[in-house]
Amino acid sequence: MDYSDKFIKEILTEVRTIAVVGASSKPERDSYKVIEFLLDNGYEVFPVNPNEEGNSVLGLNFYSNLKSIQQSIDMVDVFRLPDAVMGVAEDAIQINAKVLWLQLKIINYEAANLAEAAGLKVIMDRCPKIEFKKLNWTSKTN
Repeated sequence: MDYSDKFIKEILTEVRTIAVVGASSKPERDSYKVIEFLLDNGYEVFPVNPNEEGNSVLGLNFYSNLKSIQQSIDMVDVFRLPDAVMGVAEDAIQINAKVLWLQLKIINYEAANLAEAAGLKVIMDRCPKIEFKKLNWTSKTN
């Protein structure tokens, strides 16, 4: 899981729409902070959490699952336990996402292999917000 800065920057430059699976409407949660950061950096974000359906976060309505989003999704950013990732990977493939990104401490090689075999780029155990800062990159337009 050694990803080059170039690979990560390519992903963060190419994607425009990001579904955040396991998103929360609670400001103290990491997923909330990442959604806020992604919005501030020009991405279109779709929060996904069946337990939050009917709620909103930062003005965005929650979706119950990836397949309920009626727009093309470039990247699926996952805030779920590793054992739930296979189902998310299968859905990401079905909706033709380009990237499956698993947050910090989320590792599932079987799901990663499935997604890569279907043509998705995969990142595990990383956070896009942290990667932006590591790259000293303030906007995806830089």
